[in-house]
Amino acid sequence: MIQDDTIKLLRECDAGVEMGVSAIDEVLDYVRSELLQRSLVDCKIKHEQLSNEINTLLCQYGDQGKEPCPVAKGMSWIKTNVCLVMKESDQTIAGLITDGCDMGIKSLSRYLNQYAAAEEKAKDMAKRLIAQEEELRLAVRPFL
Repeated sequence: MIQDDTIKLLRECDAGVEMGVSAIDEVLDYVRSELLQRSLVDCKIKHEQLSNEINTLLCQYGDQGKEPCPVAKGMSWIKTNVCLVMKESDQTIAGLITDGCDMGIKSLSRYLNQYAAAEEKAKDMAKRLIAQEEELRLAVRPFL
């Protein structure tokens, strides 16, 4: 049970961090503010570092991780591009990023509860990812 919950939680973290990096990549070319761009790039770097740690742990368990749900990824792409076509601005980007952070925090918190028997190192990864999402959400708030 412990190993099963650990792997499942790490898979969800893997998918979540990939969604976060993908969302940041989708909006970076549209950002006008240097401060907003710096916040997004900093978060992307932290996400990529955490992703490497998550994948190292998954490899130790003989698992290859989990890709984000194709439907969720596709819907995110559509929403981002439609919103940016309608109003290309830092305010729009901040709103999209805030929504993504909120969804990530909510999902990861649910998975932490669902996979309560996971090892502490996996729970720590999820908590660190949640903290990164909360930090980014606060960083983009002035642009809303």
